[in-house]
Amino acid sequence: MNNPLRDPRDRRLPRIAGSCGLVMFGVTGDLARKKLMPAVYDLANRGLLPPAFALTGFARRDWEREDFQQVVHDSVKQYARTPFREETWKQLSEGIRFVQGTFDDPEAFATLRKTVEDLDRERGTGGNHAFYLSIPPSAFPQVIRQLRDSGLSAPKEDTWRRVVIEKPFGHDLESANELNDIVSEVFPADSVFRIDHYLGKETVQNLLALRFANQLFEPIWNSQYIDHVQITMAEDIGIGGRAGYYDGIGAARDVIQNHLLQLMALTAMEEPATFEASDLRTEKEKVLRAATLPADLGENTARGQYSAGWRGGEQVGGFLDEDGIAADSGTETYAAIRVDIPNRRWAGTPFYLRAGKRLGRRVTEIALVFKKAPSPYFQKVEGSDVGNNALVIRVQPDEGVTLRFGSKVPGTAMEVRDVTMDFAYGNSFTETSPEAYERLILDVLLGDPPLFPRHEEVALSWQILDPITSFWATQGQPDQYRSGTWGPASADAMLARDGRVWRRP
Repeated sequence: MNNPLRDPRDRRLPRIAGSCGLVMFGVTGDLARKKLMPAVYDLANRGLLPPAFALTGFARRDWEREDFQQVVHDSVKQYARTPFREETWKQLSEGIRFVQGTFDDPEAFATLRKTVEDLDRERGTGGNHAFYLSIPPSAFPQVIRQLRDSGLSAPKEDTWRRVVIEKPFGHDLESANELNDIVSEVFPADSVFRIDHYLGKETVQNLLALRFANQLFEPIWNSQYIDHVQITMAEDIGIGGRAGYYDGIGAARDVIQNHLLQLMALTAMEEPATFEASDLRTEKEKVLRAATLPADLGENTARGQYSAGWRGGEQVGGFLDEDGIAADSGTETYAAIRVDIPNRRWAGTPFYLRAGKRLGRRVTEIALVFKKAPSPYFQKVEGSDVGNNALVIRVQPDEGVTLRFGSKVPGTAMEVRDVTMDFAYGNSFTETSPEAYERLILDVLLGDPPLFPRHEEVALSWQILDPITSFWATQGQPDQYRSGTWGPASADAMLARDGRVWRRP
């Protein structure tokens, strides 16, 4: 429970959620099993959930409460970040409930409402409940309306009801606006939390500290010194069992529209007046509103599909060989785009965004590549190998920051080679970083929205991406690239036209 003796100005102490409950739709899915349930347990284990906390699952499975308890127990045992403690589990399990039903069944939602009311009375959840929609996007409207019609979305005086929506937020600007209209009819804007789990990662938040708490970086964080910025999200796996979701969505809609454009906005924005949600959103929206695409999308975008190849010494098939994927599917598994931000800080410095599956390794990073030193001397010295300085923020895995710069090779000759200085969270702090979903779920329960994009940001991101996906729809099939490589040749050609090359993380 909240500590009445705590000084709210003391940021060293953690913020603990008040009495509340979390209703989870889609509890049989991988996201709930591998991420959400373990995150709830880890929060409880860290003492950040109140004793009066309840977790209610909703699914079509014919389960009793004990069956769902066992599912949560097994998920926690397998995937939780913190050690399993019987004391924590006993307290958490006492607040676990399950409601069987389908999204089109009003009686199931009436049962859910009674369950929530019983929890208020029995557990002391205080009428405060968040509804987590870990479900296919096509089901969002139906569940939102059922929450309205059952009365579950309407809080009583001095209580709250919130809804959490997983990406994607629509598949284009029109559908995103339609979804927002439906949600806003039922929940006020400050009660809607659109989850982008990348924004919960510690390194993304550290980007703000890196920029604005260090005089070392901010004076050179502009086009005068930075040649270009590369933002990469590479995965070494294929689509796995996600064919039903992924086919027709593709890498650009799945990753660039939300994750990478958000990272771009955080990288490019001006310092906000405060780090409160409204001020952060204002600065991010300015970047997204200023962003422009090159006139020639054929030369400044690239897309591809992975073909058969090797991954970790194992031979793997191509995208078109995956179960559930049509032989003529035009869905891209790799996407790269150039975005320009022609404002005072960034005019002339392009941002290159790329995302793909079955690439060389799993990595997400933001790389600021600096202009070369103006001195021509070191470019001419035999044996020197001087590249561009680079500041690389590693989002995952191995969160940290790397600075690449030139240094003299030991010896008498003036030879210079690139070297790196490396900061890793795991080496510098004894406490491990919480998982992204821990931070985001706690922020939902606290009603703290800085890391959650509002609809304005979502709409601006679709305005950037829609012209690209519309153009691609007229261009036939994506290029092929071999699994285990770094994407199609067209992506390399895209940067080569600008006299640049992609990083190989």
